[in-house]
Amino acid sequence: MDVTTLAAPPVRFNRLLPYWAVLQTDFRQTAQSWVYRLWVILTVVGAGGSVAYRAGNYQQAGIVESASERASDLARGLGAAGLALVALLAVSAVGGERATVADAVLSRGISRRSYFLAKWHARLAVVLLTFAGLAAAVLVANQWLLKADLTLSGAAVGCLLVAAGLTVVVTWGVTIGALANGTVLGITIFWLLIYGGLLATSFLPESYPSPQRVLDGLRLVLKGQYSRDGVTDVLAAAAVLSGAAAVVGLVGFGRKDV
Repeated sequence: MDVTTLAAPPVRFNRLLPYWAVLQTDFRQTAQSWVYRLWVILTVVGAGGSVAYRAGNYQQAGIVESASERASDLARGLGAAGLALVALLAVSAVGGERATVADAVLSRGISRRSYFLAKWHARLAVVLLTFAGLAAAVLVANQWLLKADLTLSGAAVGCLLVAAGLTVVVTWGVTIGALANGTVLGITIFWLLIYGGLLATSFLPESYPSPQRVLDGLRLVLKGQYSRDGVTDVLAAAAVLSGAAAVVGLVGFGRKDV
C-alpha cells in the first residue's frame, strides 16, 4: 500500500515583523530614558511656572495678558531649551547603539533599511505625541487663565507648524547619528548644521519661510491670523527637508560599515 506524504506548507515570513519589533522596543526605551523624562519635566515646570506667574499677576495687580502672546513666548523659550534634549534623543537613536547595531542587523534578520526606518519612526512618534499632549495642555491653561484670544483653528495650525519643525530636527538628527562615528561627533555635526541652516535662512527674502519668521509670527497664527499659502509653504519646506534627510540616512546607513 502506497503511503502518501503530505508536503509541509511553506512558511511565510512577514517582512514587517523585524521592523515592528525594533519600533516597539525603541518606542518603549525612549519613553523610559532619562533624556526624555528630563525634556518632559523641563517643559512641564517651565510652562506651569510661566502660566502660574501670569495668572498671579492678573489676580493681584489686574494685569491682563494675551494668551496668544504668552503661548508664543513660551514656545520660543522652551523650544530653545528643549531643542538640545530633542537633538540628543534623535542623534542617539542609531548612534547611541553603535555597539549593538551589527548584532541587530546581521544576527536578527532585519535589513539596514528596516532598522533605520524603525528607529526614525519610533523617535519621531515619541517626540510628536509628547509635543501634542504638552502643547494642548499649555494652550488650554493659557486660554483659561489669561486673556482668551486663541482660536481653535489657529492653535491647530500653530501646533502643526511647530510639529513640522520638530519633524525636520528629529529626521536630520537620526540621519546624522546613523552616519557619524559616535554620539558626541553626531551632536557636534548636528549643531553645526542647525546653526548654519538658521544663519542661511536668515538671509532669505521675506517671502520665504524661515524658522525665526515662523516663531515670530506664531502669536498671530494662534489668534487665527495666518495665510493658507504661507502655512502650505512652511509645511512643504519641512516635508522636503525631512524627505531629503530620510533619503540620505537610508542610502548612507545602507552603505556604512556596522
